[in-house]
Amino acid sequence: MTDLSNLCLLLVILINFFALGSARLGACIHAVALQGAVLAVLPLATLGLTGHALFLAAGALALKGGVIPWLLLRAIREVRIRREMEPLIGFVPTLLLGALATAAAFIFADRLPLIAGHQGELFIPTALATLCTGFLLLMSRRKAITQVVGYLILENGIFIFGILLVEAMPLMVEAGILLDLLVAVFVMGIVIGQINREFSSLDTERLSALKE
Repeated sequence: MTDLSNLCLLLVILINFFALGSARLGACIHAVALQGAVLAVLPLATLGLTGHALFLAAGALALKGGVIPWLLLRAIREVRIRREMEPLIGFVPTLLLGALATAAAFIFADRLPLIAGHQGELFIPTALATLCTGFLLLMSRRKAITQVVGYLILENGIFIFGILLVEAMPLMVEAGILLDLLVAVFVMGIVIGQINREFSSLDTERLSALKE
Protein backbone atom coordinates (compact mmCIF):
# COMPACT_ATOMS: atom_id res chain seq x y z
CA MET A 1 0.00 0.00 0.00
CA THR A 2 1.37 3.40 -0.96
CA ASP A 3 1.88 6.42 1.28
CA LEU A 4 -0.89 8.16 -0.68
CA SER A 5 -3.33 5.39 0.24
CA ASN A 6 -2.38 5.74 3.91
CA LEU A 7 -2.87 9.50 3.73
CA CYS A 8 -6.30 9.11 2.11
CA LEU A 9 -7.44 6.62 4.75
CA LEU A 10 -6.23 8.83 7.60
CA LEU A 11 -8.12 11.78 6.08
CA VAL A 12 -11.26 9.62 5.95
CA ILE A 13 -10.95 8.94 9.70
CA LEU A 14 -10.43 12.63 10.49
CA ILE A 15 -13.50 13.55 8.43
CA ASN A 16 -15.48 10.93 10.38
CA PHE A 17 -14.65 12.73 13.63
CA PHE A 18 -15.51 16.12 12.14
CA ALA A 19 -18.94 14.85 11.03
CA LEU A 20 -19.61 13.41 14.50
CA GLY A 21 -18.71 16.65 16.26
CA SER A 22 -20.31 19.24 13.96
CA ALA A 23 -23.78 20.69 14.52
CA ARG A 24 -23.82 22.62 11.23
CA LEU A 25 -25.61 20.71 8.47
CA GLY A 26 -23.77 22.56 5.71
CA ALA A 27 -20.39 21.70 7.25
CA CYS A 28 -21.39 18.03 7.55
CA ILE A 29 -22.43 17.92 3.90
CA HIS A 30 -19.19 19.58 2.78
CA ALA A 31 -17.29 17.09 4.93
CA VAL A 32 -18.96 14.10 3.31
CA ALA A 33 -18.30 15.67 -0.12
CA LEU A 34 -14.61 15.97 0.79
CA GLN A 35 -14.62 12.38 2.00
CA GLY A 36 -16.09 11.32 -1.35
CA ALA A 37 -13.35 13.20 -3.20
CA VAL A 38 -10.69 11.54 -1.03
CA LEU A 39 -12.19 8.12 -1.74
CA ALA A 40 -12.04 8.91 -5.46
CA VAL A 41 -8.24 9.10 -5.13
CA LEU A 42 -8.03 5.78 -3.27
CA PRO A 43 -8.56 3.43 -6.28
CA LEU A 44 -5.90 5.30 -8.26
CA ALA A 45 -3.44 5.20 -5.36
CA THR A 46 -4.09 1.49 -4.81
CA LEU A 47 -4.52 0.08 -8.33
CA GLY A 48 -2.70 2.60 -10.49
CA LEU A 49 -4.02 4.26 -13.64
CA THR A 50 -5.99 1.25 -14.90
CA GLY A 51 -9.36 1.46 -16.64
CA HIS A 52 -11.06 -0.18 -13.66
CA ALA A 53 -9.52 2.27 -11.20
CA LEU A 54 -10.39 5.25 -13.40
CA PHE A 55 -14.02 4.09 -13.58
CA LEU A 56 -14.27 3.78 -9.79
CA ALA A 57 -12.55 7.12 -9.23
CA ALA A 58 -14.78 8.95 -11.72
CA GLY A 59 -17.96 7.41 -10.30
CA ALA A 60 -17.01 8.20 -6.70
CA LEU A 61 -15.98 11.76 -7.52
CA ALA A 62 -19.11 12.49 -9.55
CA LEU A 63 -21.64 11.00 -7.12
CA LYS A 64 -20.01 11.10 -3.68
CA GLY A 65 -18.08 14.33 -4.16
CA GLY A 66 -20.45 16.22 -6.45
CA VAL A 67 -24.04 15.28 -7.27
CA ILE A 68 -25.24 13.94 -3.92
CA PRO A 69 -23.73 16.73 -1.74
CA TRP A 70 -25.17 19.30 -4.16
CA LEU A 71 -28.64 17.75 -3.76
CA LEU A 72 -28.31 17.84 0.04
CA LEU A 73 -27.12 21.47 0.07
CA ARG A 74 -30.09 22.36 -2.13
CA ALA A 75 -32.39 20.55 0.32
CA ILE A 76 -31.18 22.49 3.37
CA ARG A 77 -31.59 25.76 1.46
CA GLU A 78 -35.18 24.89 0.62
CA VAL A 79 -36.16 23.81 4.14
CA ARG A 80 -34.11 26.63 5.74
CA ILE A 81 -32.49 24.48 8.41
CA ARG A 82 -28.85 25.10 9.27
CA ARG A 83 -28.06 23.23 12.50
CA GLU A 84 -28.76 20.00 14.36
CA MET A 85 -30.07 21.56 17.57
CA GLU A 86 -31.13 18.66 19.82
CA PRO A 87 -29.41 15.39 18.92
CA LEU A 88 -30.52 12.21 20.68
CA ILE A 89 -26.92 11.84 21.91
CA GLY A 90 -24.84 14.97 22.54
CA PHE A 91 -21.95 15.91 20.27
CA VAL A 92 -19.21 15.28 22.85
CA PRO A 93 -20.56 11.83 23.84
CA THR A 94 -20.94 10.99 20.15
CA LEU A 95 -17.31 11.96 19.55
CA LEU A 96 -16.21 9.78 22.46
CA LEU A 97 -18.25 6.86 21.13
CA GLY A 98 -16.73 7.44 17.71
CA ALA A 99 -13.21 7.39 19.19
CA LEU A 100 -13.98 4.16 21.05
CA ALA A 101 -15.47 2.60 17.91
CA THR A 102 -12.41 3.60 15.88
CA ALA A 103 -10.06 2.12 18.46
CA ALA A 104 -12.14 -1.06 18.57
CA ALA A 105 -12.05 -1.24 14.76
CA PHE A 106 -8.24 -1.18 14.77
CA ILE A 107 -8.06 -3.81 17.54
CA PHE A 108 -10.62 -6.05 15.83
CA ALA A 109 -8.97 -5.72 12.40
CA ASP A 110 -5.62 -6.69 13.92
CA ARG A 111 -7.13 -9.99 15.11
CA LEU A 112 -8.80 -10.96 11.85
CA PRO A 113 -7.30 -13.86 9.89
CA LEU A 114 -6.42 -11.72 6.85
CA ILE A 115 -4.27 -12.78 3.95
CA ALA A 116 -0.63 -11.69 4.11
CA GLY A 117 -1.15 -8.85 1.63
CA HIS A 118 -3.78 -7.16 3.83
CA GLN A 119 -2.24 -7.63 7.26
CA GLY A 120 -1.16 -4.38 8.87
CA GLU A 121 -2.96 -2.23 6.30
CA LEU A 122 -5.37 0.59 7.16
CA PHE A 123 -8.13 -0.50 4.78
CA ILE A 124 -10.02 -2.86 7.12
CA PRO A 125 -9.88 -0.72 10.31
CA THR A 126 -10.75 2.44 8.36
CA ALA A 127 -13.68 0.71 6.66
CA LEU A 128 -14.98 -0.61 10.01
CA ALA A 129 -14.52 2.78 11.71
CA THR A 130 -16.37 4.53 8.87
CA LEU A 131 -19.24 2.04 9.07
CA CYS A 132 -19.50 2.69 12.83
CA THR A 133 -19.46 6.46 12.23
CA GLY A 134 -22.35 6.15 9.80
CA PHE A 135 -24.35 4.06 12.27
CA LEU A 136 -23.67 6.57 15.07
CA LEU A 137 -24.97 9.45 12.95
CA LEU A 138 -28.05 7.46 11.98
CA MET A 139 -28.83 6.58 15.59
CA SER A 140 -27.87 9.82 17.38
CA ARG A 141 -29.31 12.57 15.13
CA ARG A 142 -32.89 13.76 14.80
CA LYS A 143 -32.75 15.69 11.51
CA ALA A 144 -33.46 13.64 8.40
CA ILE A 145 -30.69 15.39 6.45
CA THR A 146 -28.05 14.49 9.05
CA GLN A 147 -29.28 10.91 8.91
CA VAL A 148 -28.79 10.96 5.13
CA VAL A 149 -25.21 12.12 5.76
CA GLY A 150 -24.82 9.17 8.15
CA TYR A 151 -26.05 6.82 5.44
CA LEU A 152 -23.55 8.27 2.96
CA ILE A 153 -20.66 7.84 5.41
CA LEU A 154 -21.79 4.27 6.09
CA GLU A 155 -21.76 3.58 2.35
CA ASN A 156 -18.27 5.09 2.15
CA GLY A 157 -17.13 2.37 4.56
CA ILE A 158 -18.59 -0.26 2.23
CA PHE A 159 -16.78 1.41 -0.68
CA ILE A 160 -13.44 1.08 1.15
CA PHE A 161 -14.11 -2.62 1.66
CA GLY A 162 -14.89 -2.87 -2.06
CA ILE A 163 -11.46 -1.50 -2.99
CA LEU A 164 -9.92 -4.64 -1.48
CA LEU A 165 -12.15 -6.82 -3.68
CA VAL A 166 -11.96 -4.69 -6.78
CA GLU A 167 -10.34 -7.39 -8.89
CA ALA A 168 -13.10 -9.85 -8.04
CA MET A 169 -16.04 -7.45 -8.51
CA PRO A 170 -17.36 -6.99 -12.05
CA LEU A 171 -17.85 -3.44 -13.29
CA MET A 172 -21.61 -3.94 -13.50
CA VAL A 173 -21.82 -4.77 -9.80
CA GLU A 174 -19.89 -1.62 -8.89
CA ALA A 175 -22.06 0.47 -11.21
CA GLY A 176 -25.12 -1.06 -9.55
CA ILE A 177 -23.84 -0.08 -6.09
CA LEU A 178 -23.29 3.52 -7.17
CA LEU A 179 -26.71 3.61 -8.83
CA ASP A 180 -28.37 2.22 -5.70
CA LEU A 181 -26.70 4.95 -3.67
CA LEU A 182 -27.96 7.69 -6.00
CA VAL A 183 -31.50 6.28 -6.06
CA ALA A 184 -31.52 5.94 -2.26
CA VAL A 185 -30.58 9.60 -1.84
CA PHE A 186 -33.31 10.66 -4.28
CA VAL A 187 -35.85 8.66 -2.27
CA MET A 188 -34.56 10.22 0.96
CA GLY A 189 -34.90 13.66 -0.63
CA ILE A 190 -38.55 12.95 -1.38
CA VAL A 191 -39.10 11.76 2.20
CA ILE A 192 -37.36 14.87 3.58
CA GLY A 193 -39.62 17.12 1.53
CA GLN A 194 -42.73 15.25 2.65
CA ILE A 195 -41.76 15.41 6.34
CA ASN A 196 -41.09 19.14 6.06
CA ARG A 197 -44.44 19.81 4.34
CA GLU A 198 -46.44 17.80 6.85
CA PHE A 199 -44.75 18.90 10.08
CA SER A 200 -42.79 22.08 9.15
CA SER A 201 -39.81 20.30 10.69
CA LEU A 202 -37.24 17.68 9.77
CA ASP A 203 -37.22 16.05 13.20
CA THR A 204 -37.84 12.37 12.40
CA GLU A 205 -39.39 11.83 15.85
CA ARG A 206 -42.44 13.69 14.52
CA LEU A 207 -43.19 10.56 12.46
CA SER A 208 -44.36 8.90 15.68
CA ALA A 209 -47.38 11.22 15.51
CA LEU A 210 -48.62 9.59 12.31
CA LYS A 211 -51.75 7.47 12.79
CA GLU A 212 -54.14 5.65 10.53
